[in-house]
Amino acid sequence: MSALAGLPIPVQTIGLLIASNVFMTVAWYGHLRSLSARPWYIAALLSWGIALFEYLLQVPANRIGYGHFSLAQLKIIQEVITLAVFMPFAVLVMNEPIRLDYLWAALCLMGAVYFIFRS
Repeated sequence: MSALAGLPIPVQTIGLLIASNVFMTVAWYGHLRSLSARPWYIAALLSWGIALFEYLLQVPANRIGYGHFSLAQLKIIQEVITLAVFMPFAVLVMNEPIRLDYLWAALCLMGAVYFIFRS
């Protein structure tokens, strides 16, 4: 993580959370496409292996960001990133149709961002 040390704390935090979310999304949902014919415990073991990388990025991200951001702000940042990573994954990897509901969900999160960061 020392390569990130020169970057501003928000950039370090958000960058690590984006990378963490990519691993999280693949761990949570990737098996639905690639391992659907395999027993669930195979998918679970593979997902746990992928999730390890999520935690190796998410824990430092929250430790770096906490203090600069409040706990609630870190959580809302995480939720916004989760949706921003999930939407392209659902469409590009899982071949889900683009839905207007994604826009409505994003607008709701923008409201959450406003209320958490307004003070």
